[in-house]
Amino acid sequence: MLIPLSLMLLAFAIGAFVWAVRKGQFDDMDTPALDILSEDEPGDRAVVAKAEAVNGEGGARAD
Repeated sequence: MLIPLSLMLLAFAIGAFVWAVRKGQFDDMDTPALDILSEDEPGDRAVVAKAEAVNGEGGARAD
C-alpha cells in the first residue's frame, strides 16, 4: 500500500515541477531576490493613487 501511494505522490511532484517549468516560474531567479532592496515600496503607489482620487487629481481630465 505504501509503495503505490509513494509512486502517486512522486508522479504528482514531477507533474507540479513540469507545470512550473512550462509556466515560466523558474525563468527569472535573480530579480525577486533583488526586489527587497529596491527603494519603491509596493504600497506607496496604492497610497498615492488613493490620495489623488480623494483630492480629485489624476484620472481623466476634462479640458
